[in-house]
Amino acid sequence: MPNDMNSPPKPARVKPARSKPSRVRPAGFPNRQQILDFIAQSDTPAGKREIARAFGLSGQEKIALKALLKDMADEGLIDIGPARAFHKMGGVPKVTVLRIADVDGSTLIAIPERWEAEGIPPPRLRVIERGKRSALTVGDRILARTEEAGAGWVAHPMKKLAKGEELLLGVVEKAEGGALLLRPVDKRNRNVTRITDLGTAKPGDLVLAEAAGRAPKMTARVTDVLGDPFAAKSFSLIAIHKFGIPFTFPDRVEEEALTVAKLPLHEAKREDLRHLPIVAIDPVDARDFDDAVWAAPDEDEANASGYRAIVAIADVAYYVRPGSNLDREARKRGNSVYFPDRVVPMLPHQLSSDMCSLRAEQDRAAMACHLVIDKHGKVTSWRFTRAVIRVAANIPYEQAQSAIDGETENPLLETALKPLWACWALLAKARDKREPLDLDLPERRVVLDDAGKIVSVAVRERLDAHRLIEDYMIAANVAAAKALEAKKAPVMYRIHEPPSREKLIALKDYLKTFDVEFAMGQVIRPATFNRLIAKVGDSDVKPQIMEQILRTQTQAYYCPQNAGHFGLALGSYAHFTSPIRRYSDLLVHRALVGAYGLELPAPKDKDLPEKTSLSGEDLTNMGRVGELISQHERRAMEAERETVDRYVAAFLALRVGEVLEARITGVQNFGFFATVDGLGGDGLVPVSTLGAERFYYDEAGRALEGMTTGTRFTQGQRLPLRLVEADPINGSLRFELPEGASHLPFRGGPNRGPGRPSGGLHRRGRPANIRHSNNPKGKHRK
Repeated sequence: MPNDMNSPPKPARVKPARSKPSRVRPAGFPNRQQILDFIAQSDTPAGKREIARAFGLSGQEKIALKALLKDMADEGLIDIGPARAFHKMGGVPKVTVLRIADVDGSTLIAIPERWEAEGIPPPRLRVIERGKRSALTVGDRILARTEEAGAGWVAHPMKKLAKGEELLLGVVEKAEGGALLLRPVDKRNRNVTRITDLGTAKPGDLVLAEAAGRAPKMTARVTDVLGDPFAAKSFSLIAIHKFGIPFTFPDRVEEEALTVAKLPLHEAKREDLRHLPIVAIDPVDARDFDDAVWAAPDEDEANASGYRAIVAIADVAYYVRPGSNLDREARKRGNSVYFPDRVVPMLPHQLSSDMCSLRAEQDRAAMACHLVIDKHGKVTSWRFTRAVIRVAANIPYEQAQSAIDGETENPLLETALKPLWACWALLAKARDKREPLDLDLPERRVVLDDAGKIVSVAVRERLDAHRLIEDYMIAANVAAAKALEAKKAPVMYRIHEPPSREKLIALKDYLKTFDVEFAMGQVIRPATFNRLIAKVGDSDVKPQIMEQILRTQTQAYYCPQNAGHFGLALGSYAHFTSPIRRYSDLLVHRALVGAYGLELPAPKDKDLPEKTSLSGEDLTNMGRVGELISQHERRAMEAERETVDRYVAAFLALRVGEVLEARITGVQNFGFFATVDGLGGDGLVPVSTLGAERFYYDEAGRALEGMTTGTRFTQGQRLPLRLVEADPINGSLRFELPEGASHLPFRGGPNRGPGRPSGGLHRRGRPANIRHSNNPKGKHRK
C-alpha cells in the first residue's frame, strides 16, 4: 500500500464527475442552452475564449466553463472542431473543410471531410457560390463558412483546397534504423513522408494516410490499408484512390437498378425491329454492348444506289430517369472508366452488363436512329424511334474483318456484314471529301491472364472494321445533333475548338527544325494538318510530327452552346451512341424523347420518376453538367493512362539491365524522355548521365546538343537505351545510354547531314541555355 495512504489528508480541489451536470456554477454563469444559443448564433468559430469573453467570465469562472464544456461534449450536446472551436453535436463547425459529394440539380452538395459523431450521419450542405462560377466538381475540397438554414445547412466557399491535401497514397517502407516511411505512388512526387502511426499496416502495404504538418516536416498517419501493391488489380486500385473515382454503388442505387431492370419493354409502344439481322461489332474484350448496326440497299427508286441504315443504341433513358438515385449517381461519375483489369461502370452491373447491354438473341429496349444515305455517302434524312431489337450476333472486330476478307466463314456474312461494308464505302467517300483530321497513332493494349498477370503489352491493331463502326457512330451523332436543332431543343454538344495561335506558332517553330514550312496566314482546317503528314510521307519523323500535331489540338469538351467539332470537320456534333458509359449521351437521348414525343407509359412503381425526357433541372443545369462531365472525362483519361503505365513498368521490370530500342518523346534542359518502341511508358535519361560534355537546350528544336561534338538528342529520334529502373508502383522508367555510347553519331537535326551545321547552336550565336552533363542542378552559364 502506498505510504501516503496513511498520511493526513491534504487540502485539494476535487475534480467533479464529468457525467453529472448538476455542478454548482458562479452567479451569472451561462447554462447549457445559453451556450448552445451563442454557438449557433456566432458569426465566427466559437472556442472557449470567445464564449468566456461573450459572457464576461474571468478567473475561476473560466475554469468552471472549461469543465462545463467537457460535460456538454460528453453528453453529446456539442463537438469540437478545427482550432478547438465548438459546434452543436450533429451540426457543422462555422469554418471547416468540406468535400463536394454530389450535384442535386443546379446545386452542389458537400459533406464534412471529417465526421466523428457516432450514430449521426454527416449532414449534407448546399453550397452557395457567389460571383464567378468556380467550376467546383464532385471530389473537390473546400474551406467553407457554414450556417444552419431552416432544417438544413448551407456552405459558403472561402477557398478551394488542393485535392488529397491531407490524404496520401503510397507504399509503406522500412528504412535503415527502423524508421517507417511512406513512398508516394505518383511518379512526379519523389518525397517520402515519415509515418507516425502505422495502424494495422505493415511494410510493403499500399495504404492511404492522413498528412499532418507541412513539408519538410510533414508526417503521415495510416488510415486505410489497401493491400499488396503488386497484387493483381492493384494498379487500377491505385488510380481509383489517387483520382477519387467512385467505385462502389450505394445500396439505394443498387436496389433501384434491380427495380428498373424489371420494367416492361412496352413492345406494343415501340417500333419492332426484331426481324432485322442487326449485329453488334465490338472489341473482343468488350464488357458492355451499347450499339448495334444494320444496313441494306434502299428500295426507293429516288435513292438508287443509296442505302438505308439503322444505328440502334441501348435505351438507357428508359431505365435511368431524371432525378432518380441512378441518375444522381451516374451524373456524379460522368462516365465509365476502363482499366486493363476492370471497369468502373457509370451504371450498376444490373444495367450496364445486363438489361442495357445489347446481347445476342435477347429482346432489348433501344433508341433507333434511321438513316438514309445517298450514293455519294451524304446522309439525306434521319428519324428516331424507340424500338425493341434482338441482336443477331455479338461479333468481335477481328472476326468481322476476317469474314469480310474471306479468311473465315460467318453465317451473317451475306445478310448483315456485306451490306454494312457496302454502305460504309459510301460513308467513307463522304468522310474523305470532308477531310477530318487523320492521325493514325498507335493504342496500347495490355493483355492479362485469368489471374490478372501481364501476358503482353502490344499495339492494338487498326482494322477497317474499326473504321466502319466509327463512321456509323459519327453519322448517328451528327443526326442526333441536327435533329434536336431542327426541333429547337437543347443539345449537349461535343465541342472541339480549333488550335490556338500560340500552339500553331509552337508547331511552326518545331516543323522548321525538320525543314518543313508551315504558313501562319492560311485558314487552318483539319486538312491543313493532313497535308503536312502527307508531305512527310513514311519517313522516320512521321510519328513524332503526328504526335506534335496532336499536342497542338485543343481538349474536347461538352457544352450546350455549339462551337463545332474541328477535328471531325463538322458543324454540329453530339454524343448519342454510348449512354451506358457516358452521361452526355444520356442527356441527348432524353432530349430526343422530349423533342419527338417518344415518352412511354409511366412505371407502376410510385418511387420512380414518371418521365424519361429532360427534366426542368436538366434544362436549367446543362452548362454546369457539361463542365462537370468534361472534368470527369479528363479524370478518367488520366487514371487509365497512368494505370497502363504501371502495367508497362511491371512488364518491363523483368528486363531491367537490357538494351532496348527506344524513341525520344520529349526533351527538356534537364534531360530527355524516351519510350520503348511498341510498348510505351515514358522514362527519363538525365543529362547528368550523358558524359562530361556540356549540352545546349534548343527549345524550338526540342533538342539537347553537345557543345563540343555536336551530338544531338532530338524529339522523335530512335536510339538504343539501357533500362536502369522500372517501378510498377508509380509507373516510372529510367534509362541511360549503353556503355560506350556517350556520344552517338547524331549530328545536326533529323534532316541534316553530318557535314551541315547543327540548328540552334550556330544560328543563335553563343547560347545562354546550357547545361553541363555533370551539373544535375542545371545552373545556367552565361
